[in-house]
Parts: sequence; C-alpha cells; structure tokens
Amino acid sequence: MRKLINVLFVAAVLMLTTNMASAQQKFGHLNSEEVFSNLPEAKAAQATLETLGKAKQAEIDGMVKEYQTKMTAAQALQKTLSEANKEAVGKQLETAGAELQELEKRVTDARTKASQEVSTKQGELFQPIQTKVATAISAVAKDKGLAYVFDIANGQGGNNLVYWEGGDDITAAVKTKLGISATAKAAAPKK
Repeated sequence: MRKLINVLFVAAVLMLTTNMASAQQKFGHLNSEEVFSNLPEAKAAQATLETLGKAKQAEIDGMVKEYQTKMTAAQALQKTLSEANKEAVGKQLETAGAELQELEKRVTDARTKASQEVSTKQGELFQPIQTKVATAISAVAKDKGLAYVFDIANGQGGNNLVYWEGGDDITAAVKTKLGISATAKAAAPKK
C-alpha cells in the first residue's frame, strides 16, 4: 500500500511539474504564406520578378528562333549537296555548323545568366521584406509573451508543425503590424 501511495505521489509531482513547465512557455503559430500574399511590397516584388523573367525568356526565345531558322536553312542546304557542288556546299555546311554550335552555346549561356539574374534580383527584392516580416513576428510574439512561433504554411517544406492544440494564431496580428487588413485572405495561387 505504501508503494502505491509513493507511486501516486511521484505521478502527481510529475504532472504538476509538467503543467508548470507548460504554463511558463506559450506557443503560437502563423501562416507566412497568408502574410506574404497580402503584403503590398511582396506583391510588387513578385510582379517585378515576373516582368524580369518574361523579358529574359523573350530574349532566349529570340535566340532559339534564330537557331531554328539557321538549322532549317542548313538542312535545306544539305539537301542540295551533290558531287558537282560538294566542295562549295561542304564549306557552307561547315560554316553553318559552326554558327549553330556558337548559337547553341549563346542560348545555354543566356539561360544560365538569366537564371542567375532572376535569383539575384529575388534576393535583392525579398530580403528587406523578409526582415520586415521577421521584425513584425518578433514584436507580436514579445507582445503576446510567446516563447515559440511555428509557421504552418504549406510551402515550408512539409510544415514546421504537424499538430497543434490551441495556441495563439498570430497571423492576423502580424498582418495588422505590417499594415495589412487582418481580414484579408490569401490570394489564390497563380497557375
């Protein structure tokens, strides 16, 4: 009987300690995708990136069209090859082949450069926005006395939180801190 009382006493102490530890640390969560999708600076940055991407793609498409035109011309020239004009047409085909290889290299280089430029521009545009949002999150978390804030956005690599019971959803408070209407819903994703 004495052992049973000791076990119950230890269990009660453990439960009390767990409850006290839980009471000391508050947890919160937010949906960063919802915050970013309603932030005017993020929308403007995304539009700028899309414009830059389209411009770079148009340049590359022009090069690809030029490549295809030259390839078609070379194939037509190939069909005219005969024993009588073998030397002259052969030299023209060699020149066309060299031009095609050079053009193919330019297209590959342009794709690589465009990707790097878009990536660099994305960093330039979004770094200040991310800093602003992080500052707002920190301020709201401090105001609410939260020890931890989890991001529940789907785009966060499988979620940073699998399950939560209660907790404070500070998405609206962060949006308010950033000057976004707390009732604004996330924009529909572009396809």
